This record gives sequence, C-alpha cells and structure tokens, in this order.
Amino acid sequence: MRQILKSWDKFERQEISPSEAKRLFADNPYKLELIAEFIGQGSSLSVYQSGDYVDLCRGGHVDHPDQQLKHFKLLSIAGAYWRGDEKNPMLTRIYGTAWPTKKELDHYLWQLQEAKKRDHKKIGPQLELFMFHETAPGMPYWLPKGLIVLNELINFWRIEHSKRNYHEIKSPLINKKELYVTSGHWDHYRENMFLSETEEAETYALKPMNCPNAMIVFASQTRSYKDLPLRLSDTDTLHRFERSGVLNGLLRVREFSQDDAHIFVSEDQIKDEYKRLFEITERFYSIFGIEYSFRLGTRPKDFMGDPQVWKKAESELRRILETSHKEFSVLEGDGAFYGPKIDILMNDSLGRGWQMGTLQLDFQIPARFKLQYAAPDGTMKTPVVIHRVIYGSLERFMGILIEHYAGAFPVWLAPVQAAILPISEKHLDYAKKVTQQLVEQGIRVELDDRAESLQKRIRDAELKKIPYMVIIGDKEVKSNTVSIRARGEKDLGSMNLKKFISLISQEISSKATTNSHSNEEGTT
Repeated sequence: MRQILKSWDKFERQEISPSEAKRLFADNPYKLELIAEFIGQGSSLSVYQSGDYVDLCRGGHVDHPDQQLKHFKLLSIAGAYWRGDEKNPMLTRIYGTAWPTKKELDHYLWQLQEAKKRDHKKIGPQLELFMFHETAPGMPYWLPKGLIVLNELINFWRIEHSKRNYHEIKSPLINKKELYVTSGHWDHYRENMFLSETEEAETYALKPMNCPNAMIVFASQTRSYKDLPLRLSDTDTLHRFERSGVLNGLLRVREFSQDDAHIFVSEDQIKDEYKRLFEITERFYSIFGIEYSFRLGTRPKDFMGDPQVWKKAESELRRILETSHKEFSVLEGDGAFYGPKIDILMNDSLGRGWQMGTLQLDFQIPARFKLQYAAPDGTMKTPVVIHRVIYGSLERFMGILIEHYAGAFPVWLAPVQAAILPISEKHLDYAKKVTQQLVEQGIRVELDDRAESLQKRIRDAELKKIPYMVIIGDKEVKSNTVSIRARGEKDLGSMNLKKFISLISQEISSKATTNSHSNEEGTT
C-alpha cells in the first residue's frame, strides 16, 4: 500500500452515465446494486481515480493523497454482512486508520490499546455487572452488581430532578399505532419500531420513545400559563430495532432506559429554561469528572413543519449557545425531524468523544397533539416542548462509565464498597460484627471468609475493583480497630471503625469523583 500510495498524487473525479457505470463494475454485484439504487433516486453517478485505482464514489477527498495519507495503519479484518443485514452475504471488512501526522497516529493507536484494556464488553462480565444471551440479542441482563450501579445513577437523577421541580411519570410500554401517527413518528421512525398485530387487526408498537406519551399526559388536564414550565420526567424502558450487525455491547442495544424529560414552556420561557438545563448538565457531568461541549443540529432533509418556524427555533438556540460561554459547534442537517437540537458531547478519560445527552426544541409535536394552555389574556396557546436527556441511554452511559473508570467506580457507585477480610477463622466473629455495623450504615460490603491466603483475597478484591479492604487480625480484634487498605495498594493503617465509617460515608455522600485514597490507574 505504501508503494502504491507514492503514485497517488491526486484524486480525479468523473461523472459517468448509468450504462458506463454498469459496464465498469459489471463483475461487482454489490456496486451494481448501489448503482441501481442511485439511478432510482435520480442521483448522478461519479467515479474517482488515483493511480490505477478507480471506484464509485461521490467524494470528496484530500487534495494530495501521496502526502496527506502516508500516516496510516491497517488494524484488523472482520466479517460483516453486506449493508449490515444478516440476511445478506458475509463480506470481509478491513479496518484501518489514517492521520495528518505520525504523532496523532501514534496517540490514536495508544488510545486503541488502552481502550482494549477498558472494553466494557470484557470488564462488565468480569465484574458481574451485566451479560447478554443469544435469545435476546441487543437486550442486556443486569446482574445484581450492575443493577446496583444502575440504580445509583437513577437515584441520583431522581434526587437532582426533584430539587428542580420535575414530576416523574410512567407510561405504557405498548401503544397503538395511532399514537405514533399523531406524533409523526409513524412516518419518520416506523422501520425502527418493534410492531405486533392483534387478532382484532390492531397494530401496536413497543414504545421506542417517551415523547408521545408525555403529550398525552399534558393533554389529560386543562392547563394554564401558571402551570408552565411543566417538567415531566421518566426513565421508562424503550425498544428500538437495530440490525444485528451494528449491535455493540451496551453502546448499541435494542432495549434501554432513557432519562427523559419533556418540559412544556411558553415561548418567552425558552431562554431561561435552557439556562436551567445547562446548570443541571454541569451538575451531572461534573460529578463524573467528564468534560463536555455542545453541538447544534439544524434542520434535516426529512423534517416536519414550517421552515420559518424551524428558522426561528434554530436562531433561538444559537443565541442561547452564544451566551452560554460553553464551547459549541454546528452540524448542519443533524436536527430531529420535529426540531433543532443541542447535543451534549463528552470526552472520557482517554480523550474519546461521545454523543450523550440532547436538548431538543419542538414546535411541531405539541401542535400535532393540539396541546393548549390558557394564556394570561384568556386566549388559548400551544406550548413549546423541550425534549431533554442528560445521561442519554442509561445502558450506553454505563458502558462508557465502565470504560471511563476502567471498572474502578468511585465509592458511591461501586457495587461493593468495602471487602471485609479476616486473616483466619479465629477473626471471623469480629469480622461479622464489623460487617453488620457497616451494613447498618448503608455501606455495601462483602465478607470474604474463604479458606484462601490473605494475599490471594486481597488480590481478588483488587481485581473486583473494590475501593476499600478492611483487614482484621489479632491486633485489630484486641484493639477493637480495623486496618484499611485502599484500592491501588495503598495502606491507610489502623483506625477505629467509627473513623472508617466517617471516611467512607463522606466519600459516598459527596459523590467524590474517585476514591481519594486510591492509586488505581483506571480512575480519573
């Protein structure tokens, strides 16, 4: 490849006719399939050539491939279904990467190696957090320890939203097709729904999003301007069909929960409400030590509603972002079909970027549901809805957190916060008393009284990423104390149990980003 690249001084574009394209790629059934599809769409056909290589492509490309593409590396090969559909033939996919400089390439290769060590698909089962089974592809089983972490995330979410006057709701998992016809999702999202038909010839769908149900809740009562902003939140389970070829651990699933909120506001409340949303975003992401930025997504090709309303909404969001003093970018055509959006982009401890939460401004769906509230002047007006998630998919957020922390969760999130390790059987009674006292203080503990050496049990606790080890021997029993070892081989020495309870309780209540006494490299 490096030898061939030397002859690639430029890419030359040429538009060709359908007959020329079919003749040029007569021996390639996959290209012929694409050509037929492009012809059906009325698209023009173009090929690019560099050196002796010619391929069907719309472009664009770098200007000088021999200079700009020389820092590359082939990474792996894998099987992949044609167009991501398991009903199609299996092809061979070659993965590679190219960067402007060798330094950037080397950094990316380091990221890949580090990411392999942190892969949530490996760490999750090792730490007994979650699993998958072939009978439910793309739908995770949450194991006891993983469910603890998930519930801690949800509990934190509930507390913070309750402080900010959000009202949690729960709505049906299965809904009639008509709900999604009204919302517009039937025309724009049907291919991603799990559908079922009853004996009465009624079509139902597993809920793929929460917003239509939130509209139903708003419409269930007579509303006044005094009710606004009305903040409805939920963490319901959602289902979306994803092709098996794109499923990826917790990062791309078919069943997930989402920390949704639908905020009903008047137009003059939009700016202030977005300020509040930026504040709660900062609160959440700072807890995890995560850096983030915003990205504005504008009107897509497949949109719903009046272009002038879209223009107004986009201008409003742009003004809000400009006054937020937070870094933001613009991605044209990336809005939701019903309105522009602000995506929250986070960087994990490896510097990798992830699209997480989103703040979407919607003038369309409230009108489709004929939502109204009584304005101060007695007239009836349609509210604006802000669709908002911060975690995004909780499953995806968990997958990213596992990799962000390399499985070494901060104390408040750790499934087991302390391992109790009696040195021998004669120390077991005291160890059980210590365990009971910690449990009574709401601390998650695990008593390891196996007939293994202390060093073996310490090593196992380290592998389980448990933040603290409480070691009990003759000295501790005699002095009514405990010896504490922090994750990462740091000995904190002997202390009375009350002091340890105070230390760990403070870390839990403050939601410290890391175990403050840890030397664990996986934390941030």
